[in-house]
Amino acid sequence: MKNRVGVDIGGTNIKIALITNEGKILYSKTFPTEAEKGYEYTVANIKEEIKVLMTETESTSKTIETIGFGFPGQIDYKTGTVKVSTNIPGWNGVELAKIIKEEFNIPAFVDNDVRCATLGEMKYGAGKGAQNLVCVTVGTGIGSGLVLNGKLYRGASNAAGEIGHIKLSDSNGAPLCGCGDYGCFEAYASGPSIVAMAEDYIRGGKATMYREMAKGEAITPYIVFKAAEQGDAVAIQIFKKIGEYLGLGLTNIINILNPDKIIIGGGIAAAGDLLFDPIRETVNKRAMRIAREAVQIVPAELGNTAGVMGAALLMDN
Repeated sequence: MKNRVGVDIGGTNIKIALITNEGKILYSKTFPTEAEKGYEYTVANIKEEIKVLMTETESTSKTIETIGFGFPGQIDYKTGTVKVSTNIPGWNGVELAKIIKEEFNIPAFVDNDVRCATLGEMKYGAGKGAQNLVCVTVGTGIGSGLVLNGKLYRGASNAAGEIGHIKLSDSNGAPLCGCGDYGCFEAYASGPSIVAMAEDYIRGGKATMYREMAKGEAITPYIVFKAAEQGDAVAIQIFKKIGEYLGLGLTNIINILNPDKIIIGGGIAAAGDLLFDPIRETVNKRAMRIAREAVQIVPAELGNTAGVMGAALLMDN
C-alpha cells in the first residue's frame, strides 16, 4: 500500500508529513516559511524537504501515491493554483500542483488549509461518521470547511465556506472587518475581537487580572484565557460574550445547512467550556428546533496535525 505526503503551509511555519492510508504519521517535520524571501525561495525549500522526507523514509515516486498541500487563501482546486493569498504575499497565481508534479512525477493537489483540516477531522478526528458537517477554525479570523452528504463542498468558484463574513449586523456602528466590510461574523468573534473587548474594559476603568498578567506588553487572547481560568470576572465575561457571538453565527449555519456535527478548532477553541458553554446555550435558544436537535457541537481532535492529514486526502476529494 502506498503512503501519502501532506504539507500544511502557514505564514510562519510549514508542516510536512508522510502518512499511511490508515492515518498513521510515519514522518513529520516543521520548518520556517520565510515568506518574506518570496515564493520561489519557499517552493525550493518545500522541494528540498520533500526530498529529505523521501531519503529519511526510503520512499520513492513509486511508493508515494500523492502529495497534497493546504494553503491559506483562495485556491483553484481543479488546477492546483493559488488564486489569492492575503496572509502570504506574493503567491497569487502560483501553479503549485504543477510545479510539484513536474519535480517529483507524483500527482499533486492543493486546497484551502481549512478545507484540508476539515478532511482530516472528517476521516480521522471529531467528524468520523458524520455525513453533513461544518469544521470551523477560530483564530485571527473565522474560516470553515463544509461537508455535505459525505463530500467536501467547494462551491461554484471554489470559494465556499467563508462563514467568517456572514453579516451579524448592518454597517451602522458595527465593527470593521479585515475584508473591508462592517458587521462580519469574525469581526465580532475572533482573536482580535477578544483583544479589542479586553482593551475596552481597561479603558472603561475595569480592574482586570489580564492587565497585570500582560506586564505592560500587548494583551493576547491567550492571556485573557489564562486570566479567565484563574477566575477573573472580566475575562470570563469576555469569553461568554465571544461564545454568544459564535453561537449566533453558528445558528445561521445550523438553520441553513442542518448539519449533524459542527467541529470547532483553532487557537481560541482551547478555551474549552468557557467558550463552548455559551455557544451551546445560544444555539439552544436561537436555532430552529428540528435542526438544533440534530446537531452536535464538539471540539476538534487532531490539533496541528489536521492540516497535513487532510492535505494527504485531497486526491480522494
